[in-house]
Amino acid sequence: MPLSNCPEPSFDVVVIGAGVLGLCAAAELRRRGRRVAVVDPGGVNASAVAAGMIAPAMESAVDDLSPEAALVLRRARDLWPDFAAATGVRLYGDVAEWRGGNVGELAARMEALGFQHHYDAASGRLTTPEDAKVDPPQAMIGLAQGVAVIAARALRASRHGQGWRVETTVGAVHADHLVLATGPEAALEGLPPEGQAAVACITPIRGQIGLVKEKLVDHVVRGPGAYVAPMGEGSVIGATMEPGERSLTPDAARCQAMLAAAWEVLDRAPRPLTIDWRAGVRGATPDGLPMAGQVAPGLHVALGPRRNGWLLGPLIAAAVADATEGRPVAEPILHPSRFL
Repeated sequence: MPLSNCPEPSFDVVVIGAGVLGLCAAAELRRRGRRVAVVDPGGVNASAVAAGMIAPAMESAVDDLSPEAALVLRRARDLWPDFAAATGVRLYGDVAEWRGGNVGELAARMEALGFQHHYDAASGRLTTPEDAKVDPPQAMIGLAQGVAVIAARALRASRHGQGWRVETTVGAVHADHLVLATGPEAALEGLPPEGQAAVACITPIRGQIGLVKEKLVDHVVRGPGAYVAPMGEGSVIGATMEPGERSLTPDAARCQAMLAAAWEVLDRAPRPLTIDWRAGVRGATPDGLPMAGQVAPGLHVALGPRRNGWLLGPLIAAAVADATEGRPVAEPILHPSRFL
């Protein structure tokens, strides 16, 4: 959406950042009848460099989450069917699998957390019907439908009357509410201390994946050091978690180690593949759960989902949309006040 040669436009809500959290928030706000704009410079972001896992069972077991945190992931998953139907996102997958490694320990964690699963100790395989996935490229297109996307970089945000004025590289926009979905980026100029403090809590984590045109699996298969999942007509191999790293240049050594682990997980002999290796940088909070909610009048954050942005997107979107409407906090565990 070009802004030049136009009066400064006004929206109900301006979202800064077109990753999964920003787009989910925009889509939810649009569903509630709000006039929404998303400001983003474009290009490949961390949400596109992802497998699109909607995986509360596996993620809770792998990260050994507390029952309270696991319930957050489960609640997020439960929102996805209706959210996907409303936004045109394709949600699919009826089984996810873990092979080898500490599979017995993971099965015990799933049992303790109440996730449906089947553990075959003889084969060293653990499956669950509770996890699904989306394909990020298709999902991001669906989420952006009906939302004004301003292809620009946000430069400064400042209070303007009872709302906000956001200066961008193509002009300024106004909004009653401003949502920061800026990933691990530095705080915008002009933010109040509460906004700056929230953004300062976020640390970067680089993730690397490989896109393969060949269909290697028909469902998500995980194991020590790698996963392989369907992606469109092909597959995705992932993923590293590299705290503190910001480079978007794939690391050849780490990618090759991940590929070797993927062949081990699949129990197949390595063979040549054409792989498009990519790197993206996500944001994480100190406790690993995202921040979602209001930090100052009319200023809201959707930040720090670590590697669960796709899973948590609709839940974070609902929390942010509720905050713009003055509703009670539905997910106190995610509220930014725990850090501020």
